[in-house]
Amino acid sequence: MDTTETNSSNDRKQLHVAMFPWLAFGHILPFLELSKYIAEKGHKVSFLSTTRNIQRLPTLPSHLSSLINLVKFTLPRVQELPNNAEATMDVSTDDIPYLKKAYDGLQPEVTRFLEEESPDWIIYDFAPYWLPSIAAGLGISRAVFIIMNAWFVAFAGSSPDNLMNNSDGRTTAEDFLTQPKWVPFPTKLCYRKHEAKWMMDSHSVNGSGVSDLYRSGMVLKGSECMFIRHCYEFESQWLTLLEKLHQLPVVPVGLMPPETPTNVGVEKDDTWMTVKAWLDGQQMGRVVYVALGSEVMVSKREVAELALGLELSGLPFFWALRKPAGSTESNSVELPNGFLERTRDRGVVWTSWAPQLQILSHESVGGFLTHCGWSSIVEGLMFSRPLIMLPFLVDQGLNARILVDKQVGIEVPRNEEDGSFTKESVAKSLRLVVVDDVGRIYKANAKGLSQIFGDTKLEERYINQFIDYLEKKRRVVSINNET
Repeated sequence: MDTTETNSSNDRKQLHVAMFPWLAFGHILPFLELSKYIAEKGHKVSFLSTTRNIQRLPTLPSHLSSLINLVKFTLPRVQELPNNAEATMDVSTDDIPYLKKAYDGLQPEVTRFLEEESPDWIIYDFAPYWLPSIAAGLGISRAVFIIMNAWFVAFAGSSPDNLMNNSDGRTTAEDFLTQPKWVPFPTKLCYRKHEAKWMMDSHSVNGSGVSDLYRSGMVLKGSECMFIRHCYEFESQWLTLLEKLHQLPVVPVGLMPPETPTNVGVEKDDTWMTVKAWLDGQQMGRVVYVALGSEVMVSKREVAELALGLELSGLPFFWALRKPAGSTESNSVELPNGFLERTRDRGVVWTSWAPQLQILSHESVGGFLTHCGWSSIVEGLMFSRPLIMLPFLVDQGLNARILVDKQVGIEVPRNEEDGSFTKESVAKSLRLVVVDDVGRIYKANAKGLSQIFGDTKLEERYINQFIDYLEKKRRVVSINNET
């Protein structure tokens, strides 16, 4: 018979925690960071992913390498996927359902691992809807880790059953343009018309055989608790609401700000030294750092308007421009004719990996043009950078609504119908935040929030509470081993 430990002498025994993220590096890396926190406390971690994704992980700290076991699984072949496609960055948006189908094909390997290794916990993502019931049958403690924030989960649905069955009463795109009826406090949280299509699509069965919201509902319904990248010091009402909606313990792990870069080792990094030399030559607080993440599919027209907007603003800029997800070397990003030559004296277009933390920490950076992924928001605000927000998909639009309301920046205006934006709207937004007098408000508010987003002691308290929860709530088999 399974029992739950509370306070006993066994609480501090070494745990074995298995981690199973979705196949996107925006998910994989936060799962890896949480794994490091667990290992730092002396617990053993098995990090489960595919062979190629594990090969692409950053090197583990030497003092943790013996505690974190990187378990490589072979991703089943799915006809619709390109060869060697094992993460969302390897495929186009249209092919992601087939990546989910391949991910579901990992079920036998994951099950075999759990049967053979019997970890104390399995912590998984939104996608493996089949996993909670397997873990429960094996007597393994199970939790979902939400790498996004609490308002996104609350907006998605009023209960796990309603998520699974699409029974919240929202049947048209217009239904997502207003505050959900189950949110009991005033908020500006809603999608724009051009964003609502994504939410409608998430209700529909896709190429993987189920809908995304069915996955999320099954995962939430089958979990014993929810770990989430959020904190009570920022928009706490959403955490309280989540517990009420899902009847599930909600344990925030903090905002997980990355370790602040130091000069130790960094000065030997040729990439950073090249970037730093350029930033050092710019006026303090005037550079716009532009980064839209590795997952966002930006169209040729959007790239052109963004480029011309940067040019029109007259501001110095550093643009970390990655090739589109799923593209090949021959399918690189096209910039407007003459753009590089015309902006050579005040702008950099960087097409390889960029040291984002070091760039954001540099005093010449006065604004961050971002797609509003949660990790990017945390990184921007921990360094007090006001935001110029250009959201594209999933939670990004909702994140922008919350942060605009917090007055830490502005959202680039878009056409309500098709989501298009112009070079003029980009240029005006940049100047409003970085140069104009009104920008002082955004800078002051961003600096104020940095006291939360960059507070390492606060983060340490959340991690300690999270580890304490793992230790005290793990399921154990009684001496009688009843079945």
